[in-house]
Amino acid sequence: MGFLLGAVIAACAAGMAAGAAAQTPTKASSASVLINSNTSIVVGPEEPGPVKKAAEDLQSDFEKVFGSKPRIVQSLADGGGTAILIGEKAKLPEALRPAGLTDRESFSISVTSSEAKAQPAKIVLLAGADMRGTIYAIYEFSQEYLGVDPLYYWTDHQPPRRMRIEIPAGLDKKFPSPVFKYRGFFINDEDLLTGWAPGEKKDHTGISLAVWNKIFETVLRLKGNMISPGTWIFPDDPQVKLAGERGLIITQHHATPLGMNVARWPKDVPYSYTEHPEILERAWKDAVNEYQPGQEVLWTVGLRGLSDASYARFDPNVRGNDKLLGELITKAINNQMKIVRAVRPNAQFITNLWQEGARLVHEGYLKIPPEVGTVWADTGYGFLQDKGEVTKGEGAYYHVAMYNGRANQLTEMVPVDRIDSELGRYIKAGATNYFLVNTSDIRPVSMTVKAVMDIAWKGLPSSAPDEDMRFYRQWSSEEFGPKAADKVAEIYKQYFVTPATVPNHQPSIPYGDNYYQTEARGFLLRYMVGFPLYFLPGQAPTWEVPRVFSGSFDHYRIPSLSDALKGEIERCGEAQPRWDALWQKALAAEQLVPPDRRPFYRAHVLAMIAIDRESNRILRLVAQAVEDARNGQIARARQAAEQSLAAFDEISKAESNAEYGKWKNWYRGDWLTGIYRTRQLVQVFLKQLDDPLGHMPPPILWDNWEGYYHIMHYEGSRTVDVN
Repeated sequence: MGFLLGAVIAACAAGMAAGAAAQTPTKASSASVLINSNTSIVVGPEEPGPVKKAAEDLQSDFEKVFGSKPRIVQSLADGGGTAILIGEKAKLPEALRPAGLTDRESFSISVTSSEAKAQPAKIVLLAGADMRGTIYAIYEFSQEYLGVDPLYYWTDHQPPRRMRIEIPAGLDKKFPSPVFKYRGFFINDEDLLTGWAPGEKKDHTGISLAVWNKIFETVLRLKGNMISPGTWIFPDDPQVKLAGERGLIITQHHATPLGMNVARWPKDVPYSYTEHPEILERAWKDAVNEYQPGQEVLWTVGLRGLSDASYARFDPNVRGNDKLLGELITKAINNQMKIVRAVRPNAQFITNLWQEGARLVHEGYLKIPPEVGTVWADTGYGFLQDKGEVTKGEGAYYHVAMYNGRANQLTEMVPVDRIDSELGRYIKAGATNYFLVNTSDIRPVSMTVKAVMDIAWKGLPSSAPDEDMRFYRQWSSEEFGPKAADKVAEIYKQYFVTPATVPNHQPSIPYGDNYYQTEARGFLLRYMVGFPLYFLPGQAPTWEVPRVFSGSFDHYRIPSLSDALKGEIERCGEAQPRWDALWQKALAAEQLVPPDRRPFYRAHVLAMIAIDRESNRILRLVAQAVEDARNGQIARARQAAEQSLAAFDEISKAESNAEYGKWKNWYRGDWLTGIYRTRQLVQVFLKQLDDPLGHMPPPILWDNWEGYYHIMHYEGSRTVDVN
């Protein structure tokens, strides 16, 4: 019967049977139930740790609204006149158990009352079918009745202060199981988070545990149940343990099957499943054993190369032979399952068809065992790669942010109508086993994080043709106030169609914040040193660029420098008036935003537009400067390059405005998009115009591994255990 039983028995006549001790709840009166800072939160000692942590979050939410924290007690007898009772259905006395709640992660919010003198007269009951359902009940109550934004940590949105809140006395709301079975975040390429809140000295993590805790709380507030906590991590990292303590399932991303940190593969140890399968199998076993025995894990199986590259690049035995590659990956999957089931007989598995995985399945070369969930990946731009072949029981790996030298790391880029269309296809097909969203650093893409997680929990709200505008208005109203909602919604809608698009590509792919900087640096380097820009693992330097936006690691030949320069001058030139007009609209709309929400408006809307607007200008000016320099028009080249520096100043201004309060130094960790690196190269270019034979400051050539050096620095010299 649990913790309530003792309290009820104490209030009843001596000798009353335990089965009759719990009073049958009566219908509450028509008057509303009032909650305030004196309302107690009741959490029984039987509730698991993750529920208790969520209850502590509710306690903090009360403080935000009412000005002080309520008591958390273990018994209704200590609850006072009105109490919020939190409990998993099976742990509640039978008389208090809400009807229904038989499906996983379902929950209810209701009001009941008790006739027992030792109990509160009114009870707000937050009940779940299981542990996570109970957690969701807590956070849904906080969002719906206290007004707490589930993304409050990232949006800085504080609920209005109140003296009391009225809860309808007849409240009885049921919430069914989530649409997608597994739902959660992949914190990927986490340079901004690492630079802003490093945790290595104190917490022995790349990101501080305090921030990890807020990330996990955010996942749960958005009704997620799963996390892949970082790019190149080890299974025993502190944040992995903390995720379990918050009630989240750990999963691995496509590049780290079974949690093996391939970016830390030991030097001089062969990485070949063809010639040395025993080495990889020992490493997989060690990775599995590094997880804590009680850790809930959804295992990712598969075979990729080191540092998120195709395995074929590291094994000449299968290179260029998709049939042999598919067979080898199939073999690896089956053996990985055996390794896990040797220690966890009831393990559940998925395989993530990122990059070559999708191609191998389409070609029929990769055979996925029926007990392994198939997960289709998108291209990095929100277009899923199943080619319409997705079927019931499968799932999706989806990006709203992506670092790939072309897409977005610092700004929003995936429009909501695309999200609705692609995820709607999966829901219609019943492909709702798994949904992992790549959020990168979360804060820059908070709007689309909310959009995708809402769908993963409760599906598409409607099939109206302007559903994306409905979402933009709702988001804008909640974050920037009803007065600004229509204008800001229009700004979002226009934002997604403003960039230039990559030529000769279908479906249409917009320029992302990565693209502008990568292309500008490439032009400067090609002019100054004439040296290949791209280094692909295991290959010689090349001018070929990975066609990451096509969903494969095929390559295309960069156009001649002259054609490339002219193309960017034209495309960015055409886009610039659109960016300038959007910027003016966004500045005007700021006046409609309440003063207390303007800091976030500047951080999310204005910074987003400024970064892309000025990056578009930078690419056009750099292309013009290089073109002029090649034609011997040095004065014109210098003028264009100096104008680009003014555009960098505008980005710095927008970023500074976004670094208010706790966000100081947020952009310090921009090591991957690397806007500061582009600016440095422009300054070097200006010096080279004056003295072409002058010394160049080192390092003139730079790649993105600077970023991963910082992200993985906390790991020291640790490598994968292959013994």
